[in-house]
Amino acid sequence: MTDSELDTPIWGAKPIGREAGLLKSDGKVDLRKTFYALEAGYLDADKIGRHWVTTPRRIRRQFAGNAAA
Repeated sequence: MTDSELDTPIWGAKPIGREAGLLKSDGKVDLRKTFYALEAGYLDADKIGRHWVTTPRRIRRQFAGNAAA
């Protein structure tokens, strides 16, 4: 993934959950886990109104530390 792709905004819980790998056994995004992780601050994202936004770089940094930076 290029630097520009790592900094492309991801809008909404479903694509954020997909990027973070929060999936059910059937491969669909687990929205309950995703919203919990977002609301609890476990995923690095901002809430703008009722919408969540982040970037792949911010999500990957949560799991890989500075290696994803």
